[in-house]
Amino acid sequence: MAIPLSNGLRALFSVLGCLMVATLIYTIYVDGFPFRRDLLTPWMAATLVDFYINIIALAAWISYKESNFITATVWIVLLICSGSIATCAYIFIQLLKLSPEESLQDPLYHVLLRHENKLTYRGVEQKTKQSAVVTARIAFSILGLLMLGTLIYTLITDGSPFRKELLTPWMVATLIDFYINVVALSVWVAYKESSWISAFLWILLLICFGSITTCAYIVKQLLQLTSQDPVYLILFNRGNRAENRYERREPHLDDRS
Repeated sequence: MAIPLSNGLRALFSVLGCLMVATLIYTIYVDGFPFRRDLLTPWMAATLVDFYINIIALAAWISYKESNFITATVWIVLLICSGSIATCAYIFIQLLKLSPEESLQDPLYHVLLRHENKLTYRGVEQKTKQSAVVTARIAFSILGLLMLGTLIYTLITDGSPFRKELLTPWMVATLIDFYINVVALSVWVAYKESSWISAFLWILLLICFGSITTCAYIVKQLLQLTSQDPVYLILFNRGNRAENRYERREPHLDDRS
């Protein structure tokens, strides 16, 4: 009997969360606390910029997902402070909240969907008078360019990152933290893409270029929406949009006259 996707995801993110907790404890034990100026090398700074741009993307989803402002704020603060530990914990909790029917049907769709939307948005085409789509396009374009500029500047001023002396215990811990968040983003990309080839290519780019790819992918998805569409539609794949009547309908010829 095949293992349901929801169970596999629960196992994945619980293991990844525990891995990051163990990494954090071990690194503190062998190298002390990270709040030291000597750790902030140019490549560590670039890695942190990369890391927190991905955090912004995850925080944007949480701010949509949580209908309660205080709850959303608490989770975003936890994301900023504990990184992928909070990411894994949040996703794991959302997976636990799924009903048996949701777990079997389409767990990722229901995990991504805002809680109240399960009752009020299904089967209803959502439009907003003042959409955040254009703002989001600009914001993630700027973030992507910021990371690209950071990468180029660090390469020019500090050389290649592929040097053994850069792999300090805290750099290794930061990279593990970073790539656990990349796993979370990769799961979303795999859900979004209808072709396994395109999903594989985007995930490969995520692994290689981090938040530059995150921003590029988000902007690409936003460009497929009109300025009147709600920005949260980028979370869902075309199948879910069509099934729940989120896709905008083209006017009939009779309506154009």
